[in-house]
Amino acid sequence: MFAHLHTMLSKKNKQSTSKHRGSILMFVLVFGAVASMMIISGVASYAIFENKASNRKHNRDLAFQIAEAGINYYRWHLAHSPTDYWDGTGGEPGPYQHDYEDKNGTVIGYYSLEIDEPLAGSSVVIVRSTGWTTAEPQTKRELQVRLGFAALTDYTFLSNANMNFSFTTEVHGTTHSNGGIRFDGTTDSWVKSAKETYKYQNQTHNGVWGGGGPKSFWQYPVPEIDFFSVTADLSDIRDLADQSGTHYTASGKEGWHIVFTGATYKLYKVTSRDCYYGEGKWLYKKWKGWYWSGNTYCYDIGNEQLVGTYSIPTTGAIFVEDDVWIEGTVDGRVSVGVGKFPVQEPYKKAYINNNLLYAEKSSDDVVGILAQGDVVIPHDVPNDMEINAAMLSQFSKLYHPYYYNGLKDSLTIFGSQISYQGGGWKYVNGWGNVVSGFVDTYHIYDGNLKYYPPPGFPVGTVYDLISWEEL
Repeated sequence: MFAHLHTMLSKKNKQSTSKHRGSILMFVLVFGAVASMMIISGVASYAIFENKASNRKHNRDLAFQIAEAGINYYRWHLAHSPTDYWDGTGGEPGPYQHDYEDKNGTVIGYYSLEIDEPLAGSSVVIVRSTGWTTAEPQTKRELQVRLGFAALTDYTFLSNANMNFSFTTEVHGTTHSNGGIRFDGTTDSWVKSAKETYKYQNQTHNGVWGGGGPKSFWQYPVPEIDFFSVTADLSDIRDLADQSGTHYTASGKEGWHIVFTGATYKLYKVTSRDCYYGEGKWLYKKWKGWYWSGNTYCYDIGNEQLVGTYSIPTTGAIFVEDDVWIEGTVDGRVSVGVGKFPVQEPYKKAYINNNLLYAEKSSDDVVGILAQGDVVIPHDVPNDMEINAAMLSQFSKLYHPYYYNGLKDSLTIFGSQISYQGGGWKYVNGWGNVVSGFVDTYHIYDGNLKYYPPPGFPVGTVYDLISWEEL
């Protein structure tokens, strides 16, 4: 009986184990199927998500390329039509939309252009290009560039003649001469000469030589700059001055005196000059006594009469057909042109007889002095003098005369100096000591002048890329 009971229990246990194993198998199969479906669904969803993300990235990148194509197109357009800021529409306001095609000629996107023409006195054009695809027009990319003609005021010095820089001279910015350069000063930029060698005091020297430096900045020979192609056309300034009523003809006396007072200026008529001794010496003769043997320069104001007070014109142009003295503080943009038409000698001169300053540096305050003749610093000027301006002499030089006992401490020029015959602000003896003029001279480049020069200053003919950014 016990054996029979054991047999029956064994059969029941085997049946129970078999049923349990069957339930586990069913659970594994069901769970496996569900898990497989979840995995497959997840993989499919991830693949779809990745595909959409890839398409979005592709369309976003393509929108960027389309926007860039718009920038490249308008740079090409300006190269062929430098003053067309309306996309060839003859003045229709923007934006200007263009198709963007693939290699098969199928339109796959568009770019829209907005062009900001230069402000008065500037050559800087702002171009904004927005690109998008036909597949995803809501995804847009916008780029902006600033393009401009570089002006010749990009140089601290630009001369057609030989140049000398003393040990007490600092130059910040590029120097270029079509002649040779003796450089004993210090600089932080290029010193360039168009000469491989040249004669200095009957000796042959390299195009750039001297005791200054760093010599790693010296370059020679470099291509010569055609000076006649860079000098300003003063007739343009004269025409602008005619428009604003700021064209002053011959004074009938010694010349005019302009004193800037912010956004206005006072105009004086100079009725007499003061004279000072230059190079020379005192001599004595019994029948004559002491007398001066040498040069005398009558470059300073003696007496004058106030004519009136005026606003700096919106054209920024003042033209003077006589000698003119200039000083003061300028709040705005102005060029003073000095000369006669037809052009003839003796050329009219511009005298800077006191500090000439900007109300604020590195802003929209800009001064230009453009003379057919000399630009001169006369005798009666501050011991420590400062000039903020771009100065250009078309046919002569920028200089301070050699005055007898005329030693002054310092001169700081913030701007650009362009001259056909060179010039200088100091005189040194054989030992390198300054014996007349300004002992210490500091010449500082004004980066604002490169693309925002004074009215009438010469500019290049090829647009430079000034800045590039995504908005």
